[in-house]
Formats: sequence, structure tokens, C-alpha cells
Amino acid sequence: MAEAPVIQVLFLVFVGAAVLAALALQARQSLLVAYVLAGVAAGEHGFNLIPPSVNVADIGQAGIIFLLFLLGLNLHPQKLARLLGPATRVTVASGLASMAMTFPIAMVFDFSVIEALFIGVALSFSSTIIGLKLLPTTALHHRHVGELIISILLLQDIIAIVLLLVIQAAGEGGWYGPLLPLVSLPCLALLAWLLSRWVLIPVLAKFDTIPEYLFLATIGWCLLGAEGAHAMGLSHEMGAFVAGVALAANPVATFIAEQLKPLRDFFLILFFFALGAAFPIWSLGDVVLPGFVLAVAVLVAKPRIYAWLIARNGEPPRLAREVGVRLGQASEFSLLVTVMAASAGVVSQRVDLVVQAATLITFVASSYIVMNRYPTPISVNEQLRQN
Repeated sequence: MAEAPVIQVLFLVFVGAAVLAALALQARQSLLVAYVLAGVAAGEHGFNLIPPSVNVADIGQAGIIFLLFLLGLNLHPQKLARLLGPATRVTVASGLASMAMTFPIAMVFDFSVIEALFIGVALSFSSTIIGLKLLPTTALHHRHVGELIISILLLQDIIAIVLLLVIQAAGEGGWYGPLLPLVSLPCLALLAWLLSRWVLIPVLAKFDTIPEYLFLATIGWCLLGAEGAHAMGLSHEMGAFVAGVALAANPVATFIAEQLKPLRDFFLILFFFALGAAFPIWSLGDVVLPGFVLAVAVLVAKPRIYAWLIARNGEPPRLAREVGVRLGQASEFSLLVTVMAASAGVVSQRVDLVVQAATLITFVASSYIVMNRYPTPISVNEQLRQN
């Protein structure tokens, strides 16, 4: 009997990740590193063990969708409105400062002005996945840290989505792409609020004694929001986030968030495996040095930029430094925007490769730094392990 391709991929993901995770824990490294390395080993640039009929990246994207849904569940709309002003100031200023820091480095390595600007924009985003994956949510201190991080990452994600639409419009020769979120996002938010208030919440209240149904209905709601956003020209991730925010004001949101954490972790392992599997490790060539230099610049400068800006907005210096370190890496959106830009012919393949290299280096280094300095749910140090 022929082996099912999906089962083969799941075998590669979880057996490979489990073996490498044991080695990573023994070496006091982040589990995220093990997931990426398992993907590199199994991918087409490693031992090429993944069947061509299976697209692991599509499966991994589900992890981001569930992560943003949980992000929305933990963010009450009133909190979002309260943090919007400070988060906007920090997000805009940090983005400009990051671009000013990476632009001259890219120019030194013979990138054009447009390409250097693009590299600066791409590396100005911070990772939603790492920021939230390594954040405890039980202690009061980290609830406030989480609110700050979530508000900054949310604005960055919106900017990244608009940038993706701009790149898509540039590749297709259109002009309407950047205007689409201005219409679609408010419509999606209103529709989600109406459906949650008059349909979903009454149904959940009627069957709230059956946990299995709550689990099923909320997953369906998350995916309904994702598909609805996609139909309106937005990203699946944005739709999942809006669906989560629409439920956040209801007391059932806390229960749902706890129930979905194992499912989120399952898909996030797939996401990091897919990231490693697609990484062209043997095709980097002359981008290794600029990628490394850019990564070091991001790791050194970005935490300090965030810490200074957040402290200037009235937060205690110690909290500002912690938020800065937790946001001191590039983002999964750094990869998405450069892949799309290279596919659309907006930038060269060399730009795509250097951003990929810099982003993965910051992923590995930043998660290691956070795990060894601050409490995380997956810390190898028992004193720092906090859920």
C-alpha cells in the first residue's frame, strides 16, 4: 500500500522536530530553532524528503491564522482604542528609525536605492509569531506587556497587508489595491460584530455546557472570518483577527483562548517547519554577508529603538526594555512582502534572498535572547518558564 503524502509529511515534521528539539533543549536553545532546522533538513534544499504533492506552506499558514484569532480574543476593543495612540507613535517612529538604520547598510552592499528602501521597510516589521509565542499571559505584568506588544504588532500587520496590496497592484499595473482595505476592513469589522452579537454569541450561550461544541463553533467562526476577509480582498490572517476581536468582549473569549492553544501550537510547528523547508540554503551565495550584517544591525538596534520610544510614551524603563527585546527581530511579513515583490518583478531575487537570510538569523537569535532573559512558556530554565 502506498504511503499517504500527508502522513509522510507529518512524520517528517513531528519526528524530526522532536529529535532536534531534544538536542536543542540539551543545548539550551529555543524550540523554534529545532522546528526550522527540521524543515531545512527535510526540504528541497536539504534531503528533499517532502512529497511534491504536499504544500507544507499552506498548512503552516493555518498556524498564523489561529495565532491571530487568539490575539484578537485577548484584545478587548476598548483596550485597543486606548492603546491606539501610543502604539501608532511607537510603530511609525520605530519603522522610520529601522529603515534609516538598514538603508545605508544595504547601499554599502551594492543594492539600488529602491532595493535598499525596500529592504529597510521589510526588516522594520517585528514577528507576531515570536512575539506572542514567547509571551506569558498569566502574570499581571505580562498582560500589560502583551497589550503593548499586541497593539504595536497589530498596526505593523495592517501596514504590511497594505504593502502587500500595493505590491500586488504594482505587479498587475492596477491602482485600486492600496484603497481596498479602507473600504473592506470597516465592512468586515461591522459584519463580524453583527454576526457575533446576534448569531454566534446566542448560539454559544445556548450550548455553553458542551465544551466540544464551543470548540467546534469557534474554529468555524475563525475560519469563517478568514474566508470572509479573503473574499473581500483582505488576508486570511486579518479576517481571523477581526473574528477574534468581535468575540473579545464576551466572557466566553477567555475559555475559548485556552481551549485553542494546543491547536495553535500544532500549526505553528508546521509553520516553522515550512519556513525552514523553503529556505534556499545552498543558493545564498553572495547574500550571506549582507544578510548577516543586516541581521546583527536589527538585533542590536531595534530593541533599543523600541525601548527608547516606549519609555518616552510614559512606560517604566524596565518594561520598555523588555518589550524592546521581545520585538527585536524581523517578521514573517518580511518574508511575505519580499517573496511577493520578487515574484511581481518589483525587486530582484537577490533582495528576496538577503531578506530571507537576515530574517531567519533574527528569528533564531532573538528567540534565544528572549528565552534566556525573560519568562516564556517554553524556556529551558525552570525559573523563567511561565505560561
